[in-house]
Amino acid sequence: MLVLSFESSCDETACAVLEMSEGTREVKSNIIASSVDIQALYGGVVPEIASRAHIEAISKITYEALDVAGVTIKDIDLIAVTNGPGLIGALLVGVNFAKSLAFANNIPLVPVDHIKGHVAANYLTHKKLEPPFLSLVVSGGHTSFFDVKSYTGFDEIAATRDDAVGECFDKIGRVMGLPYPGGAMVDKLASQGDKHAISFPSPSINKDTLDFSFSGLKTAVINYLNTKNQKGEEISPADVCASVTYSITEAITQKVRDALNKTEYKKIVLAGGVSANSHIREALSTLARETNTEFYAPELSLCGDNAAMIGAQGYYEYLDGARADEALNAYPS
Repeated sequence: MLVLSFESSCDETACAVLEMSEGTREVKSNIIASSVDIQALYGGVVPEIASRAHIEAISKITYEALDVAGVTIKDIDLIAVTNGPGLIGALLVGVNFAKSLAFANNIPLVPVDHIKGHVAANYLTHKKLEPPFLSLVVSGGHTSFFDVKSYTGFDEIAATRDDAVGECFDKIGRVMGLPYPGGAMVDKLASQGDKHAISFPSPSINKDTLDFSFSGLKTAVINYLNTKNQKGEEISPADVCASVTYSITEAITQKVRDALNKTEYKKIVLAGGVSANSHIREALSTLARETNTEFYAPELSLCGDNAAMIGAQGYYEYLDGARADEALNAYPS
C-alpha cells in the first residue's frame, strides 16, 4: 500500500510517501519545509507566520514528495494527515489540503494523532518493533508516558503537570542568548561543561507518581542567570547547560525505571523531538542494559516533526478501521 501523508502541526510543513504492508515499512520520500529561520527572528514560533508558511509550501512539497518517490497521485492508496494536537491554524492548512486531495481523487483519508505519529517513527527505524511496550514521548509540547497496548491503542499513564521538557530546554537556551531553537545548542554545550557545577532542582515530583514538573527547574535556572548578571559575575554557559541537562536526564532515567517496574514491560520506546538529545539517549541506553530491557529510539532524521511518521501511524489506523469524511476537523489539544 502506498501512503501519502502530511504533517503541519507546528512550523514544519511535511509530506511523505511510504510503502507499507505486513512485511514492509519503507520511506520512499520524506520532504520537510521549515520556517525555523523566520521563527528565529522572534525567538519562538509565531502561529500566524507558521500558518502562512504552510500555505505557501504545502502544494510544492506534495509535488516534490510524489516526484522523489517516483509515483503520481493516481498510485496512492491512502492519504494520512495530522489533525491534532498542535497550532490550530497550522493544522487546518494540512487537514484541508489533505481532505481536498483525498476526495478529489477518491482516496481514503485517515486522521492521525501527532503524538502517536512520533511513536510510529520508531517503526520506520526498527522494522521488527511491535507493541505492546512502554513509550516516553518528549517534545516541545509534551512529556508523557504511554502504555502502548497495540498500534492504535494508547493509554497515557503519566505526564508533565506544567511545561514540557522541550519547552524547558528552549526557554533556557533563549534566556542564555543561544541560537533558536535553543535545545540543540544546550545539548551540544552540555558535553563541554561540568554537570555537577550547579545544583538545580529535579523535575521529578516525588516517588508516588510518574509525573514531571519542569516549571520550577526553568524558573530556578532563569533566577540563577539573572542573579549572576546583577552581581556582574561570570557565567559558564557550558556548566549551566551541563547541570540543567544532568538534572533532567537523572529525573527521566529514574521515572523510566519506575515506569518499567510498574508496567513490567521489557521494551521502552523513546519518541518526540527531544528524543534527539544525546544525553537522554545515552542515559536510557545505559538503563536498558542495566535492566535487561530493549531500548528503541528513532533515527535522528525522524525525531522532529515529519510526515513519514504520520504515514506509518496512518497505515495502522487504516487497518484498524479509521476513516475520515468531509467533516474532518483539526483540534489543538
